[in-house]
Amino acid sequence: MKMKLELIPISVTDVDRAKAFYTDQLGFVADVDVQPMPGMRIVQVTPPGSACSIGMGTGLPVYDDGVPGAVKGLHLVVADIEQARAELVGRGVEVGTIEDVGGGVKYASLADPDGNTLTLQEMAWRTGDKF
Repeated sequence: MKMKLELIPISVTDVDRAKAFYTDQLGFVADVDVQPMPGMRIVQVTPPGSACSIGMGTGLPVYDDGVPGAVKGLHLVVADIEQARAELVGRGVEVGTIEDVGGGVKYASLADPDGNTLTLQEMAWRTGDKF
């Protein structure tokens, strides 16, 4: 059986602020921003080149029943962590220092305005067609 992970829902306190952070500062693409009925809003943002998106919104239990900032450690795999970190810092994102954990793996952490955390990850063997 094949399965694909396509959406990770997160809870945020302010959908507009979170959407702006993910699109303007992280460079994600805003794929969806709809209000299918009063009190309901669904926003979906996707990192360029990714098949998996982050969802946020209001009016659905998956968004309203969660705790803003509770999602931790979503990995954003990059080909060049130093370049990616520098670009994000240039866009005003607070990104931690790069940690080389050995075996060709490097990490740097960041958080959205609510405290949901993301990790830039570089794996030396994932380049070219393997990236």
